[in-house]
Amino acid sequence: MKTNTTPLVAAGDVTAPLDLVQQVKQAHRAFPSGVTVVTAQFDGRPVGLAVNAFSSVSMNPPTVLVCVNSSSRSHASLCDSRHLGISILSNAQSAVAATFATSGGDKFSDIAWHEGAHGAPLLDDASAAFEVEVVSRVEAATHSVFFGRVVTVETSELPPLVYAAGGFFDGGRLLAV
Repeated sequence: MKTNTTPLVAAGDVTAPLDLVQQVKQAHRAFPSGVTVVTAQFDGRPVGLAVNAFSSVSMNPPTVLVCVNSSSRSHASLCDSRHLGISILSNAQSAVAATFATSGGDKFSDIAWHEGAHGAPLLDDASAAFEVEVVSRVEAATHSVFFGRVVTVETSELPPLVYAAGGFFDGGRLLAV
């Protein structure tokens, strides 16, 4: 019997060969997504991080999900929060995305934001923003999947910021086919 000597990457109780992980990352680069910032209030201060794993789940009742890496510095604060803010960044907010993609520091010091009706931080000048009540959280390998019932929503005419192939793009310049 041949022994597999391929390095394995642990993901909870599941492991995957390193080459498969790299292939999956490459495949994901081909899938464009919007860019969101997920936020919460913790001990009276705002916390948040950039996330591209966001999706609508249901329109009735309005429900969304967002996936957050369990190793994120903001993870514990998000888990302790009843309400989360999810801001869909606009095409003019690539610097905001870069700020929230970094670890540590006061990400809100140079960012315009306001509190939603339930206290979650929402970013100004976003394409849209949701305030959600967390209804469940599921642990999935290296991430937590937060399911939230939408309690408030803000919209604008600003085109979204799009992430694909490792870079940011202006969602307002997409061409219909």
